[in-house]
Amino acid sequence: MITQKYLDELTYETIGAAIEVHKIMGRGLLETVYHQCLREELAHRKINFLTEMKIPALYKEKELNIDFRCDLFIENCLIVELKSVQEMTNVFEAQLLTYMKLLKLPKGILINFNCSNIFKQGQKTLVNEYFKLLPKY
Repeated sequence: MITQKYLDELTYETIGAAIEVHKIMGRGLLETVYHQCLREELAHRKINFLTEMKIPALYKEKELNIDFRCDLFIENCLIVELKSVQEMTNVFEAQLLTYMKLLKLPKGILINFNCSNIFKQGQKTLVNEYFKLLPKY
């Protein structure tokens, strides 16, 4: 069973993996480079994930032919969107929140590798109403 504590620990591990990639690769590379490196780091840490997973988009119970894809879907409960941009915008948060809603996921992480410190300024963790419904432990 997924708990808030489990998701918090998984979030910590995932951000730790991103920090390791950032420490080795630095900033200023393309998102695709960081994506590949983070996949390697997650595999090294034995964290299960899917990459470029298609997200179904429904409108009035009908699935639309829209190509939504999340960068990483970790342990079947956490979504991660990667960026390598000068400035994070609200559009990126809205995108992540939409993906979380469509997949009915309680938590997501937005990571921007184009920063000097992932932990302080390069990541934002979002939760929604599904998170509050999970048991704490």
